[in-house]
Amino acid sequence: MAVSFNTMDLNLLKVFDAVMDERSVLRAGQKLALSQSAVSHSLARLREMLEDDLFVRTATGMQPTSRALAMAAQVRNALGALEAAIELPTFTPATSTKLFTLAANDFVTLVLGPPLLKLLGHEAPSVDLVIKPVTRIDLAEQLDLGRIDVAIGVFSSPPSRFRTALLFEYDDVLIVGANNKLERIDKATLEQLSLVVVSFGGEQEGAVEGCISERGLARRSEMYDRAALEKAFDRSDPPPRMAISLPHFLALPALIEESGLAAIVPRPLAAAFEHTYAIAIHELPYKTKSLEVRLLWHERLDEDPSHKWLHSMLRRATECLPHRRFIFDNADADRELSP
Repeated sequence: MAVSFNTMDLNLLKVFDAVMDERSVLRAGQKLALSQSAVSHSLARLREMLEDDLFVRTATGMQPTSRALAMAAQVRNALGALEAAIELPTFTPATSTKLFTLAANDFVTLVLGPPLLKLLGHEAPSVDLVIKPVTRIDLAEQLDLGRIDVAIGVFSSPPSRFRTALLFEYDDVLIVGANNKLERIDKATLEQLSLVVVSFGGEQEGAVEGCISERGLARRSEMYDRAALEKAFDRSDPPPRMAISLPHFLALPALIEESGLAAIVPRPLAAAFEHTYAIAIHELPYKTKSLEVRLLWHERLDEDPSHKWLHSMLRRATECLPHRRFIFDNADADRELSP
């Protein structure tokens, strides 16, 4: 049966979008203020029109078919465009109860979270946040479907449907337990250390140059500059032993505080750890790449006042950090570059 858009009931698409989002007929009905039977009836009409099951009931909820997955992002975008065309968007932070969903790793959350929460407490006390990990999810799909409002991380050449904005830059430093009495670190000293590094699953997922690519969106998986480390040690100088590779930063301080282990970490994270844990920060004896931590969002959100405000708050939160650019000259570690 041929489907004509001219005879399509747009309410059916709203039901489809709600079931896609909730993976439950009951919760979709609650979201749309419809009865469960009304949602089921609308799904049945849409299934008949499109000649596809669209959703299959399983023990874990309503799972979409390949046809449903293929049309989900376009339906979400179309409904959003219609809503924007009809309704005049407004946003009042002081009284808003909006829920924003971010995606970030634990490094970004630790560095950015405290100043962001302080700003929200003053200016938008009823706005809530959900922070999802950037790893182990299809980030591009989540942004396309509108389940994530903004992702924060290091991205490489994102597809044109996404927009980005710079938050801060950083390089790498070495951290050791404060009881590990090391002075200036040179290559010979570094060579004798056993290192802890963080990699978000890149080895298993086929990372290329420290990045994992999904649906054209490449995100950084190796959280240290492996290329710079390998370049610093030629064939006659064996590199330091990689004793432990972690999928997150959370356990790092506990692992190095009372041991002889050292870790290569982003400079702003080292500064945050230093406030709480007994660690010491050292400059590496080689220069590491300057990386940009950026906001990433879907282009359809460009003109949404609430999302413009959110991006502004995130940028302001980085300004509350000790220094916005965390890039130091390795030849003169005490001299900061101006922003």
